[in-house]
Amino acid sequence: MAWSKVKQNLESFLCPALYGRVEYRATSYRYLPDKAGTCYITVDKKNVLTMSDSTTLIKWYQSELEIKNDSDIQIPIKNEEIEAVRKEMNGNVPEDRLQVIARNRKLSEYAKELLSAQSSLSKSNFIVVANKFLSTSIEESIESKDILLNILALVDRRVGKKRLLNMTEKMKLKHPIVQYFYELRLSTYNHK
Repeated sequence: MAWSKVKQNLESFLCPALYGRVEYRATSYRYLPDKAGTCYITVDKKNVLTMSDSTTLIKWYQSELEIKNDSDIQIPIKNEEIEAVRKEMNGNVPEDRLQVIARNRKLSEYAKELLSAQSSLSKSNFIVVANKFLSTSIEESIESKDILLNILALVDRRVGKKRLLNMTEKMKLKHPIVQYFYELRLSTYNHK
């Protein structure tokens, strides 16, 4: 499908409050048809996401350590996870340390997922992912580990206020760019 048609389809699914604020843009190379152009998403005419660019407004992580040291990341730890550590350590570890160990393990797992999602985003073809979004259910796009699918779903008119509010905990574990679009979408309800 041609870029203009993909763009038109994506924009037809934008929630009304974001229409005109969120835009999908692409550059192409007229004399180099085999070279893919750059696709990006703008919000209020500011470039917020370029597929392979780490110079946008949103924080991009370079290493697992950066993620682990980010105080904005809040990882909820369940009792079952603490119990698993307790069992593994044969009960020889103080209670407060169990939480720290469980949190660090979960944070390592989260960091690996986040870095993997970032690297796949930088290599992804916007048009391919957009076509996938247009042909899959909104639930699949929201649940996906693909950052771009998450973003496209969050600005979609088929995602209502109740569903958005039910995603609050899940969004804390998403990449900062996904959290940015989540907050942007929530803000459309706060202004009414």
